[in-house]
Amino acid sequence: MSAAAGRDRNGAGQPVTLFISDLHLDGERPDITAQFLEFLEREARQAQGLYILGDLFEAWIGDDDPDPDKRRVIEALRSLTQAGVPVYFIHGNRDFLIGRRFAKETGVKLLPDGTMIELYGKRVLLMHGDTLCIDDPDYQRLRRIVRNPVVQFVLRCLSLARRQQLAARMRAGSKKHIESMDRTRPQIMDVNQDAVRRTFETEHADVIVHGHTHRPAIHDVSVGDHVAKRIVLGDWYEQGSVLRWSENGFELAGLRR
Repeated sequence: MSAAAGRDRNGAGQPVTLFISDLHLDGERPDITAQFLEFLEREARQAQGLYILGDLFEAWIGDDDPDPDKRRVIEALRSLTQAGVPVYFIHGNRDFLIGRRFAKETGVKLLPDGTMIELYGKRVLLMHGDTLCIDDPDYQRLRRIVRNPVVQFVLRCLSLARRQQLAARMRAGSKKHIESMDRTRPQIMDVNQDAVRRTFETEHADVIVHGHTHRPAIHDVSVGDHVAKRIVLGDWYEQGSVLRWSENGFELAGLRR
């Protein structure tokens, strides 16, 4: 699958900046991890930079997690940054506990949600995307709780075993909530269009890039007297998803598995 914005398709041979999100890496899906490791070793090695916009992992219970699959990912990211490719990370709703130890071990720079960058003459706002989904008040309430620094400090103080139990419960609760909303009110799982327009106006952005909704697409958004673009990255459940952006434009594409 490949989705591109017509004339915005990438030019061959141009230095490219890459954007990905929602890989949900987990030991139960080794095929996704294998594809990501290959992506880091091949395409990402040639990039000007790599931005990961959250939910890299299905669950992250703390930087002290000894899980061997996570360690492989950490080592691969360290290899990439040591090769001179800058990598940036914005927290998602599944890996909000990624911290300074992870950053030190990988060489990845942690960015706040809602980071503005200048890219090829455009003001580009980078987000995970969940703050735009304001029609789901239960999720937004939970987000405010788990993003509270005091709550995160308490979580990190718990034993590894206790954090594993809590993560399993949270994943089960999230799955149940998503399945329920998909059946009864699927529209609230997507972004709120008024929230999108307000964000464009407040941040004076030309482009918003985000993930979270698992609905890859490129949207035109009317903001005042001009048209902005909202680029939604896809998840990696069935295939990879990457936004490639060079001086010649951008391409949102699927990566075969």
